[in-house]
Formats: sequence, structure tokens, C-alpha cells
Amino acid sequence: MNSQFRRTLAVLLAACAGTAGLTACGSSAGDGSDGKVTITVDCQPPKSDKADRDAWNADVAAFEKLHPNITITSIDKFPCEEPASFAAQLRGGTQADVFYAYATDTDQVVNSGQAADITPYVNDRTVPGLSDVDKTTLDVGRRNGKLYSLPRTNYSMGLVINRKLFRQAGLDPDRPPTTWAQVQRDAKQIVDKVGNGVAGYADYSAGNNGGWHFTAEMYAQGGQVVNADGTKATFNNATGRAILERLHRMRYVDDSMGAKQNLAWADLLKLASAGKVGMYLGAPDTIKAIHENFKGDYADFGMGPMPGVDGPAPATLGGGDQYFFSKTLTPAQIRAGVAWLAYEELTPGKGQFDYARGKRIGQTVGQPEPQLFTGGTGDRVEKLRADNATIPVDNYAAFREHPVPFRVEPANAQAIYKVLDTAMSAVLTNPHADVGQLLDTAEQQVNQVLATS
Repeated sequence: MNSQFRRTLAVLLAACAGTAGLTACGSSAGDGSDGKVTITVDCQPPKSDKADRDAWNADVAAFEKLHPNITITSIDKFPCEEPASFAAQLRGGTQADVFYAYATDTDQVVNSGQAADITPYVNDRTVPGLSDVDKTTLDVGRRNGKLYSLPRTNYSMGLVINRKLFRQAGLDPDRPPTTWAQVQRDAKQIVDKVGNGVAGYADYSAGNNGGWHFTAEMYAQGGQVVNADGTKATFNNATGRAILERLHRMRYVDDSMGAKQNLAWADLLKLASAGKVGMYLGAPDTIKAIHENFKGDYADFGMGPMPGVDGPAPATLGGGDQYFFSKTLTPAQIRAGVAWLAYEELTPGKGQFDYARGKRIGQTVGQPEPQLFTGGTGDRVEKLRADNATIPVDNYAAFREHPVPFRVEPANAQAIYKVLDTAMSAVLTNPHADVGQLLDTAEQQVNQVLATS
């Protein structure tokens, strides 16, 4: 290849990658060769969720009107990701052009070789407000300096409280506990003052949820569950012991966690909706689930920051989901996908952030999630959210006003959580649980998981 041809090709490729206009750079029908681009996008809301589905379809129509050379073909796929079928699609290369995945699947997707490097296509022109996107969230999709995905949502965990039970116990619901010592104290006060089978504090220990929460509690006390390169367990230490010993004391000394244990995700939320749980760890979307799935009242619940040792935690567990781009796409198709995601997922007042429409069609507006933006863009989103709120936003004031940086889940998270479930279950169901032995066993098993992954 002579030098003149290389320089010409480089200029053309740079123009394709960087331009905000979606001109043709592809080579086959539907990829821009005729000036028109078609892309498939999965995670269209299900028909059973009429409000969200109608909103999605309206957004597709509005986007295509703005970009008449782009056609979005929505794939009705719910749940958006099912692990077994997702892995099979990656192996066979049959995923959508723009495909959904959990944040914890980034390594799986990148290592499969099925995702395109979108670094040249993403900048402040193609994604307005990019510089205000939360760095931790955006970096979830980055490997070895290359960007492979754009975020759809994120979450971070805090302390969910039942405001009604707090008042009944003589506690101030506008000042949730910010330390674990306060959590333990207030949980006992709720049980002592309210009674009636109420658990002052509840935690998970089944369905991999116990290990998930143990990880969150390690982060909240400055620890980690695995080392930086993901090769060794790091929870068998004073921090891990303190977490399990505290739960054991709350369960068997304070009697502040109730007799019903081995709770999986829905089990705890069902109890909370019935007014039987004073506090639990969770993200804002758990309150939405309590309302939508179990008819709980938004007014009864609020949130504070993740508790730490001496105040709000130095870190909390967070995560979310994202969209990747198939490696088979042409530059024109990638640009079309970036433009769609910028419109639908990353623009204040549009797509998922069209809170005025959300209020009008009966969606829940006002929860502090997702928190995709910082800076001026974040301020715009928060104002739109507050101006169109359909729930009591002040119930989340303590959570909003004490933001805690989040860390993403470890690689091989579900396998690790499964092991740690056993330790969580033991300290909540066995009055004679040996915390040291539980951690020794869990460490050995997690190291086996890491060695074979």
C-alpha cells in the first residue's frame, strides 16, 4: 500500500468515525452504502409493560424523524439478558447489532471478540454531555484504553428505611443511620418499641444475594472480596469477621433481625412491603419493586447513604447495564447506534430522561436512579426529576446529599456470591456459627473459583 493511499484511507476513516452526520461509510445494504442505515437494538420493553413500551416506540419514531436515513429495528427481548442464552449468542455471534448486557458481563463480552471498539466514534459531539457522564460508570465498558460500550443505567446501594416504623420507634426518618453501630442500635430500638414480628434490620442469605450484600458491606468498610487482578480472595480478615460477627450479634443477641431467614431478593422485599422490615441495604429501584410488585406505598420508604464505620461509607457497591456494538457493524452502523443511545439513554429531557412524559403517562418519577451524570448535566437531570416527581423526593434527601462513590462488582461475581451465601446463611441461622471457620472455607472455595475461571 503506497503512502498516498494510506493517507487518503486514514482521512476517510477518521471522517467516518468522527463526523456527527451519519453519511455512508458501509459497504452493504442497510449499512449505509445507499445512504440509509438499519440497526437492530434489543431490550425493547415487554408488551406487558405498556407505558414503557409505548414510550420506547414513540422515541424510536421521534429519533427516526430526526434521522430519516436511520431505521431502528427493535427486538422484543425480556428479560433483556438471560445468562445461558446470552452466552450462546456470544459464542455464535447472533446477538443484536446494538446489544444489552449487565455491567458484570463486560469481560465476557470483550473476551468473546464479538464487540466492536467504539472509541473513535464517541466524543462530546456525538454524545453531548459525555464529559459529565460518571467516570466510574463509563469506565465499566473500557478495557486496555478502548471503549466497548455506552451505559444505559447505573445504581448504587444505600440504606433503605421504613419511615413509618422509624416514627413508631421514636426515630427520625429524615436522619437515617450513617454508621453500622447506629444501624445496630436503631434496629434494636425498632424491635423493642414496635414489636409485632418486625425485624429492625434484614439481610439476604440465599439466591446469591447474601454474597452480594456481604460484598457491599466489605466495600462499605474499606475492604474488597478479591484482589485487584481477581486472582485471590481478600475477605478472610478482620473486616470480613466484623461483618459476620455483627450480623450474628444482631440475630442472636439483639434479636433485631427476626426469625425468618435464608431470604432471597423477593422474600425480603415482600416482608418490607408488609411493614415487617425497618431497614435493609438496597438501591432505589428496590422501593419501586416494593410498590409495583407488592403494592407498598412510596411514602412509607426512604433512603440514606451506605453506612460506614465512622459515618457514610468510603465506597458502596454499584453496577448497572450497558449496550455493546457487534463487531460486524460498519462505521455507519456504529455511528447510528451511538446516535440512538445518545438520544434514548444519555440526553436530559429525552428518552429515559423525559420525566415530563413519564409523569404524564403514569410512570414513577423522582427516584435518584440512574445517576449517570455529574456536573451541569447532572444538575439538569435532577431538576427535571424534581420538577416532575410523582413520589416524595424528600424521602431520598439523605441519600442524595451524601453521595458515596461506588465500586463495581468483582469478576466472577455470581460464583463468588454463591460461596458467600453459605457464610451469610450460617451466621443468621446457627446460634453457634464459627465465623473463622466459615471464612476459611469460603476463602478456599472462592480461590478455587478464581483459579479455574
